[in-house]
Amino acid sequence: MGHFTGPRSKIARRFGEPVFGPDKVLEKRPYAPGQHGANKRRKKMSEYGVQLREKQKAKAIYGMREKQFRLFFERAKSKSGVTGDAMLAMCEMRLDNIVYRLGLSPTRAGARQLVTHRHVTVNGKVCGVPSYIVRPGEVVAVREKDRDMIAVVDSLKQHKSPVVTWLAWDDATAQGTLISAPERAEIPETLDMQLIVEFFSR
Repeated sequence: MGHFTGPRSKIARRFGEPVFGPDKVLEKRPYAPGQHGANKRRKKMSEYGVQLREKQKAKAIYGMREKQFRLFFERAKSKSGVTGDAMLAMCEMRLDNIVYRLGLSPTRAGARQLVTHRHVTVNGKVCGVPSYIVRPGEVVAVREKDRDMIAVVDSLKQHKSPVVTWLAWDDATAQGTLISAPERAEIPETLDMQLIVEFFSR
């Protein structure tokens, strides 16, 4: 599965949010990119445009391509409960996102790299698939021989514990556990999943 390699700061400015992590460019130029910058007048966005924008923002945040994102929607539809909430929970339970939430990397892109380079284990076994869906009770950690990596050590110093309640971190063993599938109220991302569901339901 491919991942976005384009101009991240430009995308973040388009959404007006640091979707790829902290961005100094966004702080200096907190307006959409373009020839006329902050002075450009934009027409009122259509309902379709609003839905598309929210979908694109979600894809950018989680580093997913269109085909896989749509597959998540189809899977969420078959689950009981609110489709949008189920879809967002699946995105949060991706292995690369779990690694990011645990503080093993300061960004999702960095977390994805840790996984693809086979530095991460799930229940003691190496897993190199960023899109792997971690199940409740499974234990995620950096391989024992890689725990002294500077990038991991520095990231953990800044993130003493997970910022979400559905993950548990053990400093002694340097590993985290998914306690349960996250509820919508427990996920900090400011996404309107109903707009995304409406987009895919057209």
